[in-house]
Parts: sequence; structure tokens; C-alpha cells
Amino acid sequence: MHHHHLTLRAKLIIMLSVMASLFLVALDQTIVSTALGKIVEDLNAYSSLSWIVTAYLLTTTVTVPIAGKLSDLFGRRILLLSGVALFAVSSLLCGLSGDINHLILWRAVQGIGSGIITANAFTIIGDLFEARERGRWQGLFGAVFGISSVIGPLLGGWLTDSHSLFGLVTTWHWIFWLNVPIAVVAFTLITIFCPPLKHAHEPKVDYLGAGLLTLGLATLVLAVDNTKEIFHGFLTSSGWSLANLRMAMAATVIVSLGLFVWRQMKAAEPIMPLRFFKNRNFSLLMGVATLFGAGFMGSIIYLTQFNQQVFGASPTKSGLMLVPMVVGIMSASISSGQFISKRGKYKAFMQIGIILATAMVGMLATLNPESSYLQEAIYMVLLGIGLGFVMPVMNIAVQNEFSQKDLGVATSAIQLFRGLGSTIGIAVFGAMLTSGLTSHIGNADNSAYIRSLKNNPVVTQKFSDLNDTNTLLTLNMPDVRQTIRKSTVQAINQGPATEAEKSKQNSQFIASQNEYTQLVTHVFSESLQRIFTIAAIIMAAAIGLVFATRERELKASEAHITPGEL
Repeated sequence: MHHHHLTLRAKLIIMLSVMASLFLVALDQTIVSTALGKIVEDLNAYSSLSWIVTAYLLTTTVTVPIAGKLSDLFGRRILLLSGVALFAVSSLLCGLSGDINHLILWRAVQGIGSGIITANAFTIIGDLFEARERGRWQGLFGAVFGISSVIGPLLGGWLTDSHSLFGLVTTWHWIFWLNVPIAVVAFTLITIFCPPLKHAHEPKVDYLGAGLLTLGLATLVLAVDNTKEIFHGFLTSSGWSLANLRMAMAATVIVSLGLFVWRQMKAAEPIMPLRFFKNRNFSLLMGVATLFGAGFMGSIIYLTQFNQQVFGASPTKSGLMLVPMVVGIMSASISSGQFISKRGKYKAFMQIGIILATAMVGMLATLNPESSYLQEAIYMVLLGIGLGFVMPVMNIAVQNEFSQKDLGVATSAIQLFRGLGSTIGIAVFGAMLTSGLTSHIGNADNSAYIRSLKNNPVVTQKFSDLNDTNTLLTLNMPDVRQTIRKSTVQAINQGPATEAEKSKQNSQFIASQNEYTQLVTHVFSESLQRIFTIAAIIMAAAIGLVFATRERELKASEAHITPGEL
């Protein structure tokens, strides 16, 4: 074994290519959610809406830990190139999809590419730079996620709203095609400038372990994410209840993950070596990642919904309203990365970051329909600073515990535990939101406004179940509300009634719609207050784990040293 020394220029080109790949993955998560409505409308597949998101989430979650291990065995370069190529080809095919089944299939393949890129992007920093140099790069990678969370909704909204570009009219297909040229450039630059960075020993792949982990993680994701919608056909035809299905899935998860742990004790090259958990800091940081994922990632997606429901913002505008948080994340992640690279100390940033982020999630629970946007913006800036301090530093702390040959598994473990935490968090908070809305609104038939919509063809064509919680929220979205009002007023005005009666009917309808809006806004706000309170309590548990970690000073080195093996 000898060390391969790259010039700083070559390292910069590699890192920019990797950042471009990571940007595609981060962008995809926000850009697609903005375009979902248009996609299912165009493909006439409202019942399959949840699959477009879940197929991607499922394959990404399963791929991350396996890709992390494979990169330790076969080298980061070949895995990263495979991930970028897979992401590019599947993005092209997603855009070409003419029906929902093809789109779901290629979204699943896209998720595999995403998982490979995510697992390797953060790890390659550890191959190219010594411990102390990693700080500034992890900070920049944190900033990439921040930028994408703002650009995604804006770009998604703009492309799906049919604008003219290069003489062509944009549609939702463009949100996928956009990935292709960026991926091609990233692939080319990584091919030219990135060395093999692989290990000399004969690789042995634990196929059984990979299979058991895939079964366990895939079942877990399906058990908590859109289960009712995805298995609607099965539940109807089999007569099973949702509770029984979830119990069967929980049993599958427990058995498969139990067998996975048993397999890891026997395998020559385990996917997730159990010896890692004997490392105090690793175990503590996996706990932090899980709690952080459940508390923060699980709750923050509802902030855009708050902006839409309470402030009446469009999907694009609600994305823009998150800019203060992004500014906080970027400034804190970049500045803390620079400081850590100079001093070699990181624990204080994690401590300050987790306390600040927890406190601000708690403060979000004070927001209500009467709150000003300025109040929300102040909380978001401070929340962003907390996140910018804690998120990138966790990768640095974990990588500092292990040797070069284990970096792939160790780094991807953080992505895995954070992802699992957020998946479970979203499911739990989603259930809380549903129960809150159901208990307050009760049966939708009690609402004069909902009863009136049952005779509106524009609504009945788009929404099959007017008792569904998501439907009740969607009906209160500004653009949907406007469309319904326009079609109803138009129908009344074309009717046979006298002008006086038409005027009275229009007034009654608008009054019932406004009453419904006020009810949903207040109920949604109250449910969200509970969600943010519980999220803050979950994150508070992570504070204790952060303080319990033991800081190991980061090793200093020259920027041109490349620790990865050739």
C-alpha cells in the first residue's frame, strides 16, 4: 500500500463534481414534491401519488448502507460513477415515462443511484483529505443541501407551470431531464480526475446480509410511509385491517433485522460490523442521528404546509419562505467548517448546535394563525444556525473514530440512521396530524362546504374520498380553493335561477368556503403546535447524547496529502 498524492487543483475538481452529484440528489427531494400534483393530474393517477415518493425513498434507504460497504471493498470511484450514471439514465427515463407504472419503476431505480451517491459523497472527503481538512468540505456539503431546499420548490414550480425555454414549452418532465446534463459533466470530471482510491485485499460481499437488511429496511419503510394508500387494493380484496397488516410487517422487520444481526456476527466482511457499536462515540452519534432525524426532519416538512395553510402561500412561495433557515444553515456550516479545520476541535459546535436547534423547534410550537412571518423567520434563522453547526460535524466526528478501510460503512451509517429516524418521525407526526384534524373536523359531511362540493364535477373528478385528511387539507390550498370558487360561481351563474337568487347562492358558497378555511387553518395550527412540541422533546434527548461524546482532536496535515489508498 502507498499513498497517492493529488494536487489541490485535482482535488477541487473532484470535490466540485461530487458536490454537483450530491446537489442533484438533494434537489430531487424538493423539486419532485412541488410537481407531484401536476404529474398525477397529467397521468391521471391520483391513487398512485404516494408511490412516486415511496418508491424513491425505499430504494434510497436500502441502498445507502450496502453502497457504503461496497465502496470500502471496491473503491469509492467506481461506486460513485455507477451512482451518477444510474441517476442520469433513470432521470431521463422518468421524464420519458408515459404512464404511472413506468414512472414509479424508474423512480425506484433513481433511488438506487441516489443512495449510492449519498453514501459515497460524504465518504470521499475522508479519502481525499486528512481529518482536520475535512471540516471545511463537510461544511460546504451541508450548504449544498441548504441551497437545494430553496432552489427545488422554485425550479419545480417554474418548470411545471409551462414556460418557454429554448423555444420549447416546459412541463413536469423537465424536472427529471434537468438532471441529465449536470450528471454527464460530473461523471466526465470524476472519470478524468478521481484516482481509483481502492483497497488491495480480495473483496468478499455478504450477499445474505445485504438481502436480510434490504428486506428489513424495505418492510419498515412500507410499514410507516403511506401504508394505507399503497396497500389499498390488497386491504380491500383480502379483508385485512390496516392494524393487522402493520403487525405482520412489524414481525417481518424484527425477524429479518434479527437474522441480519446474527449474520453480521458470522460474515467475513459484514455490511455493518457489530464491533462499530463497541465504539462509544459511534453508538452515541448513531443515537443522535436517529433522534435528530425523527425530531427535526420528521417535523420540518410541516413548516412548508404551515406556510401554505396559514399564510395562504403557493407551493413556490412557501419554499421561498424557508430562505432564512437556509441562510442560517449555510453561514453556520461553512464558518464552523473553517474553524474546525484551523483548531481541530468540533464538540463545542455540536453542543451549541443541538441546543439551539432544539430550542428553536420548541419555539416553532408557539406559531399560530395570528403570528407574523417575521416571528417565523427569526426562529428559522436561529434554527438554521443550529443545524449548520450540528449536521456536518457529525460526519467529521464519526470519520475521526475509524481507519480508512472502514470510512464507507461508518459514514453511510449516519445517513442510514438519520434517514430511518426521519421516516419514522414523518409517519408518527403524520398520524398525529390526521388524528388532530379528524377529531376537530369530524365527519366531513358535517361541513356545509364539503357537502356542496359533492355536486362539483371539478372536485369529484380529482378527489375520490372527501373524508380523507390529505384531501381536506388540499381543498384549503390557495390555488385549489381559487379553482373551486371559480368553477362553483361559474356553475351558479349559468343556472336557471334569478339574478337575486344567484347572488345569494354565491354569497352563501363563499361564506361557507371562508368558514371552512378558518376551521382548517386553526385546527392545522393546533395540530402542528403539538407536533413541534414533541419534536423538541425528541431532540432534547439527543442533547444528552451529544454531551456524552468524547472529543478526539482532529489530526492536522497538509492539504495536498491524500489519505485514501491506491
